[in-house]
Amino acid sequence: MRITEAELTRRRESFAAALDERSLDGAVLFDPQHVHYFTGFFFIPTERPIAFAIANDGRGGMLVPRPELEHAQANTAVQEVAHYDEYPGDRHPMEPLRELIRALGVGGRLGADHDGYPWMFGYRGPSLGEWTQIADAVEDQMAIKSAAEIDLLRESCKWANLAHTLLQRYTRVGITETEVERRASNEATSAMLDAIGPVYRSQSAYYDGAIAGYRGQIGRNAAIPHAHGNNIVFQPGDVLVTGASAPIWGYHSELERTMVIGTPTNEQRRMFEHMVALQDIAFETIRPGARCSDVDEAVRAYYDEHALWDNWRHHVGHAIGMRYHEGPFLDRGDPTEIRPGMVFTVEPGLYAAGLGGFRHSDTVVVTEDGLDFLTYYPRDLESLTLPA
Repeated sequence: MRITEAELTRRRESFAAALDERSLDGAVLFDPQHVHYFTGFFFIPTERPIAFAIANDGRGGMLVPRPELEHAQANTAVQEVAHYDEYPGDRHPMEPLRELIRALGVGGRLGADHDGYPWMFGYRGPSLGEWTQIADAVEDQMAIKSAAEIDLLRESCKWANLAHTLLQRYTRVGITETEVERRASNEATSAMLDAIGPVYRSQSAYYDGAIAGYRGQIGRNAAIPHAHGNNIVFQPGDVLVTGASAPIWGYHSELERTMVIGTPTNEQRRMFEHMVALQDIAFETIRPGARCSDVDEAVRAYYDEHALWDNWRHHVGHAIGMRYHEGPFLDRGDPTEIRPGMVFTVEPGLYAAGLGGFRHSDTVVVTEDGLDFLTYYPRDLESLTLPA
């Protein structure tokens, strides 16, 4: 239940080959997910710069602050370690980074995912100088998931499913979203730790354990695609939009459902049925060789046919993995070819002020001949209708 050292080595070898194809002598990666992807080195970024440098022969090195020195030295991806005592410190961290790059023999053209460590948490620093943007090569490689990555995502879906089951079970009129979210998430996490605790690691910058909640998408607020939790009290007739996940060794799935408290009205039923039809169209269109834009265009045609544009808010979905949003995107502006091993969330939605929002999200992996559904929660309205 983790990415092996052998797979990390293969990732670095593939990336080094991509650098060589671009006539680059090496690259520096600052993004924490990029570093984690190639090294297994997990960290939460602060004002203290951390970077992974790699030469086009595959040799790697880390720049770390003093608290991370032993951690970096124990990492098998690293042949060279440069460190600094503290930031700001007497010596700017970019100075030992330049020394690290020289120690790896990177003396010519340099690639990077950022022009220096990003300015965050008060950090200020110089650019790298002459460099070539290489983030696209990293993201393209990350987009094709290995069998081990898919296994981790499948495990994530299992515990998200449990968390969502508990969320639905405990939701009732008169109590708050916060009470239900905490109870469902805590119980699902406890069950997960009972089952896989000795080998479980979150390695997520976003959350720990299995989670399920509403994020404020309750009643009329459900018409806001990205609302925020407001400790809302559940009422009869509410439309509810949920979300559930569980980070497993740094990998995240996504499960979302639309539920209704009490007998659905005709308009709620109509919108729900349109939403499911939109998602089915997307599922049918996602195939190897199609383009991400094809999926969005097919869904948009349904909006045209049924005059639903007043209820449109966003594209069909996005890739997912180490981040809960990754590229490519199921958007008419993204011509990326869909390939086996890509993992997407599929979540076209409908939103109506005064009524609510209607959105399911499922995590699917593209196979040689279609789709494999990693999420498996019921999608029909009867299963998602709660007693009032």
